[in-house]
Amino acid sequence: MKQFADLYAELDATTSTAAKLAALQRHLAQADRADAAWAMYVLAGGRPKRVVRLAVLRELACEMAGMADWMFEACYQAVGDLAETIAHALPAASAHSDDAGLSVWLHDRILPLRGLAEAQVRAGVQAQWLQLDSLGRMLWVKLATGGFRVGVSRQLVQRALAAHAGLPVACVAERMMGYTDSSRYPTAQAYAELIAPQGDGVPAQRGGQPYPFFLAHALTPQERLEDLGAIEDWQIEWKYDGIRAQLVKRAGQVFLWSRGEELITPSFPEVPALAAGLPEGTVLDGELLAWDNGAPAPFAQLQQRLGRKRLPAALLARVPVRFVAYDLLEQEGQDIRALTQAQRRLRLEHLLAGQPIALAPCLPVACWADAEGLRQRAEHAEGLMLKRLDSPYGSGRTRSAGLWLKYKREPWVIDGVLIYAQAGHGRRASLFSDYTFAVWNRAPLDAAQAQAVIEAIERREPLVRRADLPLAEQALQLVPFTKAYSGLSEQELGQVDAHIKRTLLDKFGPVRSVRPSLVFEIAFEGIGASGRHKSGVALRFPRIKRLRPDKPLHEVSSLADLLALLPGGKSG
Repeated sequence: MKQFADLYAELDATTSTAAKLAALQRHLAQADRADAAWAMYVLAGGRPKRVVRLAVLRELACEMAGMADWMFEACYQAVGDLAETIAHALPAASAHSDDAGLSVWLHDRILPLRGLAEAQVRAGVQAQWLQLDSLGRMLWVKLATGGFRVGVSRQLVQRALAAHAGLPVACVAERMMGYTDSSRYPTAQAYAELIAPQGDGVPAQRGGQPYPFFLAHALTPQERLEDLGAIEDWQIEWKYDGIRAQLVKRAGQVFLWSRGEELITPSFPEVPALAAGLPEGTVLDGELLAWDNGAPAPFAQLQQRLGRKRLPAALLARVPVRFVAYDLLEQEGQDIRALTQAQRRLRLEHLLAGQPIALAPCLPVACWADAEGLRQRAEHAEGLMLKRLDSPYGSGRTRSAGLWLKYKREPWVIDGVLIYAQAGHGRRASLFSDYTFAVWNRAPLDAAQAQAVIEAIERREPLVRRADLPLAEQALQLVPFTKAYSGLSEQELGQVDAHIKRTLLDKFGPVRSVRPSLVFEIAFEGIGASGRHKSGVALRFPRIKRLRPDKPLHEVSSLADLLALLPGGKSG
């Protein structure tokens, strides 16, 4: 663990890409293969399943440190990181120095704690903590809870491996596909295959392994469609709001991989069944979409199918799923990514003719003005995808390998008032930076009616709710509808923090209620019905667009405004 801790300290201490690359290469030159396998796994984004509940770790840290829970919480709020707080709070390590490597710590000590009785877990954790120094303990907590992060990208890990092994980066990128899948853990053999010389019996793609995904650039506000040249040089598609996935048919089996390199076949059993008729050696790139009445359904429905150990028949019937293919990467076992977009599309159309796998449509547009109109009218998509017809299928997000652009529609916006705030973490630990916003359950008649509600909130008057009436017909009230913490500048954060401290009303653990008075414009990418939220809706990617000091409280949006944005424009 110490060798990995030294690497972590080096990576965490610099923002220089060159310095991080050098540190990774030094580690690879020194570590044995089992340790290197695990190091590359966690640095590239692999997350072992959580083995211990956070509450158990907090309780155990307080017991070992002889610290009251309120004092630990105060330290946590100041430090901003649970693992670091625990590491600082624990008593000194035992005199015994443990020099076991990362693979031993993870494979033989930390991971076996999962599923043990709580008494065994507590005894095991305590014994392991006493063998580590402060940095080792911090890493232990991060690794055991799935919270490990450090400023290293997957691409940088691939560059380090490629430099260490004397391989092209593209070769390593392809070999790493599926390496961080949470259903399996890394081994010395898997690492050896990553760095094996080309042509040394290690095929580029094997078994159900996918290819690196080609990612699109967002069209920036400074870029105009007209500057892209003739529209005849581009293929225009919908940008679907689903799960990007590759469908791999090899050796009589069908595999589904998400862009996050998770094997998600068990969550979508109907897709492999539809792909059974595809030829061997076929790899499709496409989108998994919830499907309702012949059209894509909101992403929130699709989420119900993810991460489940079992899929009830009722759920399969309620949330049917389609795989919509828009590219062909492998045909009859041959990698065809170097072909142009136009050539691959033609082969894809021929391949799927008569197959039950859906084909993403190419949108007929005569000019860029037509494309702009389609983007604004997109009902079942986030916008448009623009793909040059002469582009090969690249790797990662790079314009040098080809050209794919995403042109998303303008986000939806809603005006909400701040009602709750919570301090952030890390450098934001001293600022209230995490916010909860509310809308009116129905539009107030005027400013006086809205002000009466605010004054009742200030007096802490309980709200009487009637079980026989829907929310929109209850007494006028503010209804929480989303949380957001991004979108403000550092200066604006300071201004909002000062305002919150002036208008505090109550305390609920780390959460503070405030007098509703500060209005924000909240932007979001999508909305879906949700029975888990009091408002009845859940927003996708909510963030703060801007402060609205000009907006009076009685003009804050209502629940009807939110419900009208649901697919079909439901208003109640």
